[in-house]
Amino acid sequence: MNTDKCEYIDQQIIKLQEAPELIPTGEMPRSLLLTVDRDLTDKCTPGNRIKVMGILSITKGSKGNADSNSNKQVKNHVQRSYIKVLGIQSCMNQDGSASSMGFAMPNITEDDQERFEDMKKQPDIYEKIAKSIAPSIFGHPDIKKAVACLLFGGCAKRLPDGMRLRGDINVLLLGDPSVAKSQFLKFVDRVAPISVYTSGKGSSAAGLTASVIRDPSSGDFQLEGGAMVLADGGVVCIDEFDKMRPQDRVAIHEAMEQQTISIAKAGITTILNSRSSVLAAANPLFGRYDDLKHAAEQIDFQSSILSRFDSIFIVRDIREDGVDKAIASHVLGLHMHHQKEENAGDIPIDILRKYACYAKMKCQPKLSEEACHMLQNMYVTDRAQSKD
Repeated sequence: MNTDKCEYIDQQIIKLQEAPELIPTGEMPRSLLLTVDRDLTDKCTPGNRIKVMGILSITKGSKGNADSNSNKQVKNHVQRSYIKVLGIQSCMNQDGSASSMGFAMPNITEDDQERFEDMKKQPDIYEKIAKSIAPSIFGHPDIKKAVACLLFGGCAKRLPDGMRLRGDINVLLLGDPSVAKSQFLKFVDRVAPISVYTSGKGSSAAGLTASVIRDPSSGDFQLEGGAMVLADGGVVCIDEFDKMRPQDRVAIHEAMEQQTISIAKAGITTILNSRSSVLAAANPLFGRYDDLKHAAEQIDFQSSILSRFDSIFIVRDIREDGVDKAIASHVLGLHMHHQKEENAGDIPIDILRKYACYAKMKCQPKLSEEACHMLQNMYVTDRAQSKD
């Protein structure tokens, strides 16, 4: 072969995986290999949601795999399907970065847009949205308002010096067992257009961030994104957050604040986006909250991870006759009559999902002078109280 007359082109192999929210319970995510070349390479990174047009083809399995029990070469006749990519499309943000919200956004019609324009003019729209968050759960109005803010999100800002300020909100629910913490996580996982639900005990640092694996057929290293990367543009729900190992919690520090994941493994050095909100639920150090002890003695988390949560709620199971009677009546009503009219919420779930997506795509709220002074006074007051 005359190497002087050879033409070298860029080539890339991409593993296309099924979206996490579309995977049926108990099944593994399906995947398909994509081959791209020339100017189509480097059009996407792990975690991006893309649309692909190409030709479905079949390739033969690799030959000459060594048998561990003998020195003979065993031929692999398994055929694998792949797509020869002819075109690739990824949704982009206003700043030019890849976005996942565009493809995951539900179908919003003109009637929906007119409804949303009328809804935003209502003076009590915030209260209606909060009441529509997990309406089957009794009480907890402040937590529902915080979850509503998490679903709608804030505005990410790019400063003139290139620094990026995150707009996603992180919420931690810390409290006694049987106070519906996990139900809040399940509701958000069902309502958010992009969401990944995981448990702290069954999650590792590589499963939450990213991992480098070796392809068994080619022997090359491949980069696979974890839960924080797959939920780019959405919400990561982590249950049993206190059951995670400390070294695994340290791995998500960068993802929660900088919203990026830096990888330097097996000769692969890159930075992945993890622009997602985190909703975590945990129990106190001794299982239940003890009124006789200080709150700092019952929170088994370092200050470095607590500082990355914007809202921290201590959910307590307080024994009061009036409250217990109301909760029992609410739960029994769910089992007897299902209370569809009372527990449907002011806004249906499908409309709430569309409204949250529409707000993220179209709305860019700004702080007023009054809000700035209020936040400044609250910050100074909290710092003074912590100093004392």
